[in-house]
Order: sequence, then structure tokens, then C-alpha cells
Amino acid sequence: MSEHRYTVLGMACDHCAAFVAGALEPLPGVTGIAVDVDTGSVTVTSTGDLDLADVRVAVEAAGYELADS
Repeated sequence: MSEHRYTVLGMACDHCAAFVAGALEPLPGVTGIAVDVDTGSVTVTSTGDLDLADVRVAVEAAGYELADS
């Protein structure tokens, strides 16, 4: 199992968190998602490494921006 933490810009409420989680959930290998709106962080647990480009596309599709690491 791998755990990755990302900063997502623009999340302001639980509705935002649900949109982001829903966009990330279908990525191959994702087994869990924890969103903290207060800090703007998203922690994704997966069976292996995730492609950052895929994560970025999913977050942008939900209407938010992935901060550069």
C-alpha cells in the first residue's frame, strides 16, 4: 500500500471534498481517500504509485487545482 498527500486549491466545504474524492476514486489502484477541507489536503491510499498527471486531470475535472509539490 502507498499513501500520497496532495494539496488541492479551491476547496471550501464538504461538497467540494465530495467532488474531489469522487473524481479521484476511479483512478486505478485507489483504495481510500481522506479529504481535509481546512488544510486543503487530500490523502490517497493506493495499491501502488499513482501517476501525478492522472491525479491532476482528475482534480481539474472536478473543478479544482492541484498545487505544485
